[in-house]
Amino acid sequence: MTLLIIGASGTLGRQVARRAIDEGYKVRCLVRSPKKAAFLKEWGAELVRGDLCDPRTLTVALQGATAVIDASTSRPTDPFSIKRVDWEGKVSLIQAAVATGVERFIFFSVLNAEKYPQVPLMEIKRCTELFLAESGLNYTILSLAGFMQGLIGQYGISILEGQPVWVTGESSPIAYMDTQDIAKFAIRALAVKETENQTFPIMGTRAWSAEEIIKLCERLSGKEAKVTRMPVSVLRAMRSLLRLFQWGWNIADRLAFTEVLASGIPLNAPMDEVYKVFGLDPNETTTLEAYLQEYFSRIMKKLKELDYEKDKTKKQKQRTPFKKTSD
Repeated sequence: MTLLIIGASGTLGRQVARRAIDEGYKVRCLVRSPKKAAFLKEWGAELVRGDLCDPRTLTVALQGATAVIDASTSRPTDPFSIKRVDWEGKVSLIQAAVATGVERFIFFSVLNAEKYPQVPLMEIKRCTELFLAESGLNYTILSLAGFMQGLIGQYGISILEGQPVWVTGESSPIAYMDTQDIAKFAIRALAVKETENQTFPIMGTRAWSAEEIIKLCERLSGKEAKVTRMPVSVLRAMRSLLRLFQWGWNIADRLAFTEVLASGIPLNAPMDEVYKVFGLDPNETTTLEAYLQEYFSRIMKKLKELDYEKDKTKKQKQRTPFKKTSD
């Protein structure tokens, strides 16, 4: 089976690619910059230059592909809008997949997307789900809540460096999951017939609020967090201001997602039946405690090594190269 992965150089996509290669799939990756995605080639993947926003490249990339896993999404710094990438680009991809005879299509969405029509990314995800379901493709939709990897920059580094940790409104508990575990479900779906034409929530072991994550990071790092609360009203004002400028549209649309994170409504769902369908062991899923414990253990060890080297260098500089002589 030849597997085409979209967004393979991203946080989730690279784990999907790694898992697929390890399980023996022939992996092809659509990339905008082969140079930046060179690590995928080193792993054994075939790289095809292309872009979701250029439908012509999609047809070429899909030739001979048996299945597609779409792990792509727009970034705040992208030159194109969320609508251009996450809607128009995905529509082009799905249409090209139909035209080239793709047998399976795995799509990553966001849990409860249908509940937030006022949030651009959520509404686009909902519409893409519907478009995919009506396309005639044999699909599986995996609805996610959040990545554990994102917590390192949001909480871990800020706490270690004594920088402010921003918390917005009433924190919504989120069932974060390690992207390596998400990748297991994505690749497993290709081999399990019961996942065809179905939508599944893919959640971590439990939902965590921002306050709980901060306390956990404080305990593991031995450092106190500088928590700064940002009223939702301020973010709404910033979003309105950014919408006045074309360069700010992507950022404004991303800020709208804070309405979801600050609603107080948990992003979580039961997973017992999902594990049964996919044939995976829930006990093998990484917990947030274990993930952050590993991160802080590694980083604290590295910091101690750096401090040791600094002290060693300092002592060497303090030594005089001349021996004292007695008169």
